[in-house]
Amino acid sequence: MKKSGTIHSSGFTLLEILVAMSIIAIVLSTLFATFGTTLENMSHVESQSDIYQMAHIALDRMQEDLECSIILAKKDETPEEGTEESLIDVFSGKNEEINDRDADTVSFLSTMHLSLNDGNAYSGLARITFYIEEIEDEKGLVLYRSDTPEREQPPEEKTGGVILCKNIHSFDLSYYDSDGDKFESWDSSEGEVKNQLPARVSIRLAFIDTSNPETPYQFETGVALPLADSLYGDDS
Repeated sequence: MKKSGTIHSSGFTLLEILVAMSIIAIVLSTLFATFGTTLENMSHVESQSDIYQMAHIALDRMQEDLECSIILAKKDETPEEGTEESLIDVFSGKNEEINDRDADTVSFLSTMHLSLNDGNAYSGLARITFYIEEIEDEKGLVLYRSDTPEREQPPEEKTGGVILCKNIHSFDLSYYDSDGDKFESWDSSEGEVKNQLPARVSIRLAFIDTSNPETPYQFETGVALPLADSLYGDDS
């Protein structure tokens, strides 16, 4: 007669299952935390890259425009009196603020006209203006560049143009004469700088850091104006 044997199989106890689940939960939470931090860092780096690119484009654009700025001297004959009057185009830099932040404006005549219309072949002088505006639903201020051919009527103050960059914290300009004296504003139509371009313009552009709003990204450059000591078209 053959005996039948009984096989006893042992499984996991409840305690072992709970310990295993706890270990898995700890590992998963660590992985998710690391993954979340990585994504956050990637987003921050991408945001930084965008800001540096905008700053690079904006500062390069302003530098090229300012380096080609001129003071234009024209001779206008007056038939009644038979005399000539010298008309000087104005370089104007205004020290302004928006919400207690620097939001300066500068306007000048330049040879750096950029046509955004394929049908517009004009390549002469243009009045270029950089100005700051506050736009609803935007986190920061917006920097505009207006470019109007000299032969056309310029738009009203702080209108027209295209957006150069957004998310601006502040925009501050300083002007220096040939002696190195600093001015917070400049008006070539009057005063001690009448009929003069600044010898150098200092540009300070700050962008909002969304991860640390109290410490914006700061960018600064200086631009020398080659024609500061001359009048374009002046025959005298």
